[in-house]
Amino acid sequence: MQKLINGVALLSGLVSLSVLGGGAYLYMQKDALIESATAAATKAATEAVTSALPGMMDAAMPAMPEMPGKTGPALPF
Repeated sequence: MQKLINGVALLSGLVSLSVLGGGAYLYMQKDALIESATAAATKAATEAVTSALPGMMDAAMPAMPEMPGKTGPALPF
């Protein structure tokens, strides 16, 4: 029974140390992680907007209107 309790205590200590180590790593690398996530999100958003623009333009203006041959008189001030 004592060996089981010692094993559980050892595993508990290892889990605690790994949580502390992971937290310290994330704290030290948070700036780099934030910058890489921001860059990836910006790239994905830019690609999504760029790929959607031709379809949006085609839907907004199905056919180019013809240019008028002549215009009306000038408007008074």
